[in-house]
Amino acid sequence: MSALQHRGGDSLPSFWPKAQHLIAKDILKPHAIYWPTMLMAAGLPLYDHLNVHGYWVMDSGKMSKSLGNVIRPLEMKARFGMDAFRYFLLREMAFGQDAKFSEEALVTRINADLANNLGNLVSRVLAMQQKYFAGAVQPLSSGWAAEDFELRDKFIQAENELNSYVAELQFHRALESVWSALDHANRYIVQTAPFTIIKDAEKQARVGEVLHHLLEAVRTLSRLLAPFMPDTARELSALLALSDNALRVPWGQGFVAGHKVNPAKVLFPRIETDAKK
Repeated sequence: MSALQHRGGDSLPSFWPKAQHLIAKDILKPHAIYWPTMLMAAGLPLYDHLNVHGYWVMDSGKMSKSLGNVIRPLEMKARFGMDAFRYFLLREMAFGQDAKFSEEALVTRINADLANNLGNLVSRVLAMQQKYFAGAVQPLSSGWAAEDFELRDKFIQAENELNSYVAELQFHRALESVWSALDHANRYIVQTAPFTIIKDAEKQARVGEVLHHLLEAVRTLSRLLAPFMPDTARELSALLALSDNALRVPWGQGFVAGHKVNPAKVLFPRIETDAKK
């Protein structure tokens, strides 16, 4: 300690900052009892918070090298993609509790949440934008329909909840909020039925507005997913042909009329299980 004081002089806090401790539950006692005791004895401030995570376990119990029931992340990345693997880990575990890992649960999450939900939404929106308007974003009128406000407000709510949950390390709840907004966007497509009203020439302007709002939803998703699925977030912004700055502006200001978005692509292919092969 004397050496640290000698190097830092009066700026000891710069060498010994308060911190958040992130530990596994098997070393709780040293961090919760011994370490605070030593800090108090030295007259130093305690850490801000002690964050204790649980374990990933298999059907055979806790992962162990001796048992050989370990999961190798790089193998998971090669087989399923890093964003899909990362999403599963953050979505499936409630921080502080144990969680069970299985490839079956991972594949279920990928197919249901990423392929059927997120991927399908993005594909449908961009495909309609290309088919009906050659990728050119249509203008928004000053008079929005009630369902347009509801869609916007759902994503605003999701972002507020996400920020609150992340501050509490409740990552699974944060992602639940995002997916709730995503579900609402899929329902908005059914509710507004742009694929039906496009057949009426007098309603084509409304179709352009609906798709504009849906593009705003995808733009917001790119921002909200960035901390959890950075590669996917970058891919979404590339599909929308937007810069990072354009991702941060309020709803309705992300696109100018005539802006061209890129054609749809498959973000997360469905994974066929052995039973379906």
